[in-house]
Parts: sequence; structure tokens; C-alpha cells
Amino acid sequence: MKKRALWVILMGMSCAVWAQKTVLTVAAYPAVDAIVRQALPAWQKTHPEVEVKVVAREYGDHHTAMTTALATSSALPDVMAIEYGFLGRFAQGGGLTDLAKPPYSALQYRDKFVGYAFQQGGSARHGQAALPTDIGPGSLFYRSDILKKAGVSEADLTASWDSYIAAGQKIKAGTGAYLMAHARDIKDIMIRANLADGEGVYFDSKGNVVVNSERFRLAFEKAKAVRQAGLDAKISAWSNEWGESFKRGTVATQMMGAWLGGHLANWLAPATKGSWRAAPLPQGVNASWGGTFYAIPARAANKDLAWDLIRHLTLNKEQQLAAFEKHDAFPALTAAHSGPFFDQPIEFLGGQKARALWRQSAASIRPTAVFKHDPIAEEIVNTELDLVLTRNKNIAEALKDAAAMITRRASR
Repeated sequence: MKKRALWVILMGMSCAVWAQKTVLTVAAYPAVDAIVRQALPAWQKTHPEVEVKVVAREYGDHHTAMTTALATSSALPDVMAIEYGFLGRFAQGGGLTDLAKPPYSALQYRDKFVGYAFQQGGSARHGQAALPTDIGPGSLFYRSDILKKAGVSEADLTASWDSYIAAGQKIKAGTGAYLMAHARDIKDIMIRANLADGEGVYFDSKGNVVVNSERFRLAFEKAKAVRQAGLDAKISAWSNEWGESFKRGTVATQMMGAWLGGHLANWLAPATKGSWRAAPLPQGVNASWGGTFYAIPARAANKDLAWDLIRHLTLNKEQQLAAFEKHDAFPALTAAHSGPFFDQPIEFLGGQKARALWRQSAASIRPTAVFKHDPIAEEIVNTELDLVLTRNKNIAEALKDAAAMITRRASR
């Protein structure tokens, strides 16, 4: 009877301890959710009193849910993963904690990260809204087997934008494969390339619209040249047709972030292993393509614990390398840019040591700013480009109209 009573007491104490556990909520999207779960066992060794709940949604659904949560201050997570394309909207919306202020004092960590990535997480007006965890240095992926059949070299692809398009004409004539999935792809890289310090893709450092400019004119012209030469398959990224084009070898190249190599190997086109290679972007440009950040909502319930977990996810070299090795999340932490993993050949890329190439690109990308209305500007610019490509709208007129529309939408 005494043993039973003791057991009941111990079970009651155990339940009481469990009931007192703090629940920390992390909202993320694939494969960031998997990275967080992988990191939790090590973090919870020093936080056994914390239960971490990872809420995972698909990419679009996640950012829609976070937009609603910040606007209504309901169903807020403690830690929020944000993809680069949404960072400006969330950061300048005023719903995130300024991590530059005490007790966080995040500016002390500035030099530990890739410069442009850390700067993207902050602004003069809203402080440091987020810390970067992974980055997407731009890279050109190409099918070496298709190039060989067409008699085209890597140098033909990368020497200049004109030589890239000319190489595409040889590829199409010799193999029937398209140079790229969509003419929009060349525009997307060119408008992000070699920006001035503090300038955004669509807005300058003062928030003025810069769409009606030489940078955009050249990007639209090259996209139009690709379409007129019949070099794009007219397939949008992330569609089923896009994935099939890689599997079947109907598209020879794709410009995107370095993380695309992992997507190709793991789920887009794993059967094409050994056929792909990575190269610098044409004309020696350097551009950032995406990246992931962690932020704390201003009205989060457990800010101190959230900050501690964010530091573990972003400032821990072993954790950053583990995410890179298992999920192809290129580290934003510069301390994780060395080690044998960078010099290992990548089997999917035919044994190429491409990580060193991406590291060099990451070090060359200049800091750029993000803005609240970037997603709106991107949508408007893409609409105007489609009119140029499908209805032969005059480029100068398209850019003028885009700039005017963005200015109106941004002023609301």
C-alpha cells in the first residue's frame, strides 16, 4: 500500500512538472521545418523544461498564415521563419521585434554573417527584424550531356549574356532542347545583379521606384530576345511541367540559387544524376537568390526562449553545417564556410566541387535592401514583361507603366 501511495505521489509530481512546461512555437515551411526539428535535441539538452511545437505549412500557405497572424496578433508563433521575398513586407509592417535592441543586441553578431544577408534583415527605420540562417548565391546549372551533344562549352554559356543566348541557339538547333524554362528567368537574374550598396531590386535606398531604368531595360531586352529566338519552353518555375522538363532533358539550363542543386538531386530530377554541372552566372555577375531568416513577432509570448533558439539555429557552426550537409541550406554564418565538406565532390554534379564556387559567389554579393512593397513590384513587373513577350508591348512603355503602377500601389 505504501509503495502504491509513493507511486501515485511520484506520478503526480511528474504530471505537475509536465504541466509546467513552456510551449515554444516555431512556424516554418519545407525544408526549414526539418532543419529546426533536427536542431532541437541539442538545444533541448539545456532547455528540458521547454516543449517545442513546430508548425509546418507549405511555402505559400506559411507566408499567408504569417501575414494574417501579424495583422491580427492572433495565432502568433514565438519564432517565425521568413523567406527573403517576404522579408521586406514583414519587417516594414512593424509586427516584428527589433533584435538590435536589448536584451537581444543582435548588431554584435553582424560580422559573423555574410554581409549582404545580415543587412537584408534590418533597416534604418525598423531596426534588425530578423537574423539570416541560409542564403542563395546565384548559380547557373546546366546539362553537360546536352551541351556536349550541341558542341557548346561552359565558357560559351558564361562569357556574356549575348554568348549565353547564342549558345542557346546552338543547343536548340543541335538537340531540340530549350535554353531555359521561361524568358522571365533571365530578367530575374539581371535585375538582381550587381546592385549598388543599400539599393533594392525595385526601390532605391530612399524608397523611390527604380523600375524605369537601364538595368530593367536591358533585362527586358534579353528576355524578349530569348522569346523571339524560341529559346524558352514558356514554363513557369515550380510547376509540374518545370520539374518534368528537367527529368526529360527538354531544358538545358536554369539560373537560380545554389540550393537548386539539392532540389534537383533530392526530388526534382534525381534520375539525372551526373548530368548536371554548376557554373558562375553569365557575364560574371553576382546575385542573391532567396534565403531564410528567423524573426520574433513583437507580441510573441516567449521572446527570451525564442531568441535563444534563434541563436542556436544561426550562430552555431555545427548546426549550420549540419543543415547544409543534410538539407543543402547554404550557411549564412561565415564560420561555417570552411571545412572538408566544401571540398568534397558532389556526385549529382558529376563529381564537381561546386560548393567552393558558391562560397566565392556569396562573398562577392553586395548588400541590398528589401522593401515592404517588393512582392507587389515583382508582380507588376512580371505582368508588364508578359505583355512585352506575348503582345509585343514596347519595352519603354512597359517599364514606364510598371513604375507608375508601383508608385501608386506603394503610396496607398
